[in-house]
Order: sequence, then structure tokens, then C-alpha cells
Amino acid sequence: MASGAPRYYTVSWEQLHRDSKALAWRLVERGPFRGVVAITRGGLIPAAVVARELECRVIETVSVVTYDEERRGEPSVVKPPAAAGDGDGWLLIDDLVDTGTTAKLVRGILPRAHFATVYAKPAGRPLVDTFVTEVSQDTWILFPWDTEAQFVAPIARSAGGAAGG
Repeated sequence: MASGAPRYYTVSWEQLHRDSKALAWRLVERGPFRGVVAITRGGLIPAAVVARELECRVIETVSVVTYDEERRGEPSVVKPPAAAGDGDGWLLIDDLVDTGTTAKLVRGILPRAHFATVYAKPAGRPLVDTFVTEVSQDTWILFPWDTEAQFVAPIARSAGGAAGG
């Protein structure tokens, strides 16, 4: 049923915490890690949860900008990780791998890091080593830091279907 309209998948704070902890369960046997590198900004919260669960105290960041307020652009590193070298022994965390644009750029910086994301879309999935949940390429994930609770009309109203009683 392709309508051309984007699909949305809303993730609550509680769900993000559960999914990030599930990621830690998948990673615990791969450690110990020298440290965690969070891809900012989306990877900050999952990285904090995973670092806590794996008892990893060294946390580094790499800041990549791929979106501006209006469109997707060419990615650029605005802050490289200071201490992770080529990534050997490090765990690289992001919230989502989508098209793989950010993943390719960061893999170039930290080629030996173990790359893990909470969510993965098919186009980017081959670039990560570990993930928890796959969503379709046409799904837009609404993370809790980007949303507020508000009324949403029933699906039947927005799908143009007959309202049931």
C-alpha cells in the first residue's frame, strides 16, 4: 500500500532506554571496549545508556552535520574524536543508520571501531556491526528529543477510510 506519504515511528524516552539497553545486551560479549564514541547528537543518549550498562567510563564524541534546517547536505565533521585513534577497541554508537552517509564518513575516521546503532534502515544496515531494530527505508523515526506529546487523529481519518463506529 504505497501512498507516497511518509511513515512515522514514534519512539518514547522509555522505549529508547529499553532499546539502548537491548543494544548493550548484544554488545556485552564483544567487549570490553576501551571507550565509547557517540555520534552527536543522536548517539549521545544511546551511548550513555550503553556505556553505563557495559561499565565503560571513557566516552568520546564525533560531531557530524548532515542536515540543516531545510535539507540534507553533504556531511561534514565539525568535531573529530580526540582519543580514539583508528577505533581499535572502541565502540561507536549512533541512534540510527539511515542512508549510510554519516556511517561511511565516520567509518573512514574510525575504521577499526565496532559500529552499533539502535535502529537501522536497509540502505545503511550493511555499514553497522550491531543493531537492535530494523525499520523500512520510508519510515521517519521521531525521537523523543524531537517531539512533544499532542493529539493525533485516528488512522482511519488520515488514511481516507470510512470511520468505524
